Amino acid sequence: MTQHAAQITHRSVTSPAGRIHLVEQGSGPLVLLVHGFPESWYSWRHQLPALAAAGYRAVAVDVRGYGRSSRPAPVDAYRMLDLVEDNVRVVRALGEESAVVVGHDWGATIAAHSALLRPEVFRAVGLLSVPYTPPGGPRPSDVFTRLGGGAEEFYVAYFQEPGRAEAEVEPDVRGWLAGFYAALSADTMPAPGAPDPHFVARGGTLRDRFPQGRLPGWLSEDDLDVYAGEFERTGLTGALNRYRAMDRDWEDLAAHAGAPLTQPSLFVGGSQDASTTWLADAIEAYPVTLPGLVASYVLDGCGHWIQQERPEDVNRILVDWLAAVTA
Repeated sequence: MTQHAAQITHRSVTSPAGRIHLVEQGSGPLVLLVHGFPESWYSWRHQLPALAAAGYRAVAVDVRGYGRSSRPAPVDAYRMLDLVEDNVRVVRALGEESAVVVGHDWGATIAAHSALLRPEVFRAVGLLSVPYTPPGGPRPSDVFTRLGGGAEEFYVAYFQEPGRAEAEVEPDVRGWLAGFYAALSADTMPAPGAPDPHFVARGGTLRDRFPQGRLPGWLSEDDLDVYAGEFERTGLTGALNRYRAMDRDWEDLAAHAGAPLTQPSLFVGGSQDASTTWLADAIEAYPVTLPGLVASYVLDGCGHWIQQERPEDVNRILVDWLAAVTA
């Protein structure tokens, strides 16, 4: 972390939640970077200097509920509408009228909805790992409950009950994070045919299926210390509340069912990432759902933590795309 800390500026800005912590580097057109679960601004440590060097003002936030940003208690405070407003407030607090927004994992969904709901602010959108799927369809909790069948429970359904996942994670935050990151990384994920770490056996826990004893190549002990230190301090409830607000999003966004994203867009996924492969139909639908798509990539042999597993590839793709959409 030290080599990056000397080059970036930390600050907090006011938001409806209280405050949003961010780090920024460089000057030029604003690029807002939004992380996923269970991460922080630090997930963009490789992109901040690369984008700054390419002539952009790169800003990575701690999403509401994470890190040094505020962590309101009610689940309702983690609705997508509120997270979009946080992003708008960041852009305004930085003295800008508009920005390009790029997100990974949950951050990709937040970025997509920021562009959908506030197109006058977010003029282009980049999505990493999680493809765009328009609002609508069945109630999310019903979908995720059915996914597990009788013997297993899908992780999103497992996360729904307040306190349940926290009881698994918080006695050993560092060990749990190490296992979760390894389970979704291309070089350490379970072999084909092994029990799927996205599911929990009835009466079991998620970590029962995590790989043990080896960190993925992209994650050093020092990197793990950064992530673990933040979650040991904050707990996991703020992060998990994003999952618990999904049905509220379904209600809030009903008027936007089926809506495409029309801004210039980018998608980058990993060939070994379930977030990409399970949503192959969403990628095939891009001519309809992302009519402004500039480029789409699936990186061979890459897992879920795409901008950390393959930073050079992602940096190159981002810089090339930004040059096209900010010219």
